[in-house]
Amino acid sequence: MIERCLQRMKGGGQLDFEQALALAEQAELHELCRAADRLCRDLHGRSFDLCSIINARSGRCSEDCRYCAQSSRYEAEVSCYEQIGEETALAQARENDSYGVRRLSLVAAGRSQNREQLEFMGELYRGMARDTELLFCASMGFLTAEKARLLVAFGVRRYHCNLETCREFFPSICSSHSWQEKVETLKIALAAGMDLCSGGIIGMGETLAQRLQLAFELRELGVLSIPLNILSPIPGTPLADMEPISLEEVLRTVALFRFINPRAVIRIAGGRGRFGDEQYRLFTAGANGAIVGDYLTTAGSGVERDLLELAKLGFALPPKKRGEKA
Repeated sequence: MIERCLQRMKGGGQLDFEQALALAEQAELHELCRAADRLCRDLHGRSFDLCSIINARSGRCSEDCRYCAQSSRYEAEVSCYEQIGEETALAQARENDSYGVRRLSLVAAGRSQNREQLEFMGELYRGMARDTELLFCASMGFLTAEKARLLVAFGVRRYHCNLETCREFFPSICSSHSWQEKVETLKIALAAGMDLCSGGIIGMGETLAQRLQLAFELRELGVLSIPLNILSPIPGTPLADMEPISLEEVLRTVALFRFINPRAVIRIAGGRGRFGDEQYRLFTAGANGAIVGDYLTTAGSGVERDLLELAKLGFALPPKKRGEKA
């Protein structure tokens, strides 16, 4: 079964849902991961996509996403600020650039950003463009066409809006906005000339079949940068007592996302640090990208350690230090 699926992918074909579900339920994990890694290397070579994020506006979010410490509806401990200091943001950008990180996203809490808030983000983007060679992304909630055009004018090339989970399971994790609203924002970003970054969080109580549904929904939208987060249950949020997902479940999910979205960068994001050294097995199961450094409300692995371990796995990475921009 695995070999037939590999040949289909390499020939430009696609799996349908029933084929993917059969693969998920019947394939031995080690063989599935090895095949997904092979597919990734055949289609993407040794390249590895590094990106990072800056938490530019934190906390006091109006939405009720059940996993999120930044919601104002919960009693989770989180740092709250209206906007990050300009020098702090520029220092983080310069550090990421020095490690060869390719992309950086400013992330702002809240349902959406008003014009004044976006103008401040624009100043940050302009400062980072002067000081670094980074490519810029944005994650700023729901968009209008006008807001999307403004971000493009600031130099933003990619917009991030996670679907978080599939359409079917979404009402179980959020009621203050809909899955479809997220899809509409992705379409607005695409129409404005940005490419798309969208993925989700696994381990929120969804089934394996629902994880596959998310992978197919992302494929239908044409998303080629897919971040996968692993739920880190945060005290004070409704999912605080959720049983943590196992590494084996994560490995199987990553491999299946590779088979369903063979041309995409499958990017491992928040939550991987819980697995310690074992986290790097995820990059032998079809993943070829990562968010490095810290995340929004949780600490990440050190960039130097990530680069060292990824190099051991045979990925081609940028030089550790690139020096000052000419």
